[in-house]
Amino acid sequence: MSDELEIPFKSDVMPAKLELGSELRFRCHKGISCFNACCKQADITLTPYDILRLKDRLGKSFSEFIKDHTVPFQMDQDGVPGIKLRTDNDGACLFVTEEGCSVYPDRPTSCRYYPLGHMAMRKAGVSEEETHYFLVKEDHCKGHEEDQVLTVQEYLHDQETGLYDQMNKEWLQILLKKRSAGPSVGRPSETSLQFFFMASYNLDNFRAFVMSENFRNTYELDDATYAALEKEDQALLQFANKMMRQVLFGEKSIPEKEGVWDKRLEGRKEVWEARRQAEIARKQAEQDDMYDNT
Repeated sequence: MSDELEIPFKSDVMPAKLELGSELRFRCHKGISCFNACCKQADITLTPYDILRLKDRLGKSFSEFIKDHTVPFQMDQDGVPGIKLRTDNDGACLFVTEEGCSVYPDRPTSCRYYPLGHMAMRKAGVSEEETHYFLVKEDHCKGHEEDQVLTVQEYLHDQETGLYDQMNKEWLQILLKKRSAGPSVGRPSETSLQFFFMASYNLDNFRAFVMSENFRNTYELDDATYAALEKEDQALLQFANKMMRQVLFGEKSIPEKEGVWDKRLEGRKEVWEARRQAEIARKQAEQDDMYDNT
């Protein structure tokens, strides 16, 4: 048995599994007859690092980029929030021009991988996931008829996916862990879903949260760390992943000040008891209503 997370997009095709040494025949260039065709059928799920690169490319804040260039969607049945790149009414990417992609040096992860997809798989009882690749062949794409043959590893190097993979890895592991936990964890609370959205995508708000007095009174971080989180987006993104592990899975990945955990636990006991009493009262009211109507 294994748990799977498809990255970076889903496909109805079930192609053969490829390894880094496997060869693929593919080349995309301006002179090809289908140039820009894939960009006119864009369904691009964005990772946090995609957003960081694109917002810098456009000279916008995280909040501005999300508002101007993305649409929200639910990534799973539990309502975990994701965001996709906004398109026109016909589904075309708004960054595509006759000359090609206008943000090409900072294009999203899935654009870099195309026509490759890849899948992270974690077998039951194994802590490390395995990564496998597959080739996506769409009818409109003529790039598969070109003469260029590269290994998967050579193609990924050519597309400069390395830094993207490095920056995406921990966030994707969070999604994989959430999925592998299954129904035993239960549906996340609305508060945790909102936190996931903030820490994944809207790092302007997450930065304000981290720099707040309440946060500083809770967590044990040195001045150099706070300085980096205030000014360096990549450092903030990586810290956000650690914070999500702590909030969503209870991992103590960020040190807290002495006594904070006990105080929080005591407060949660009061909340849990209040909820328990409210649930008892609700069930009693349902029973009373049932008897009144008989």
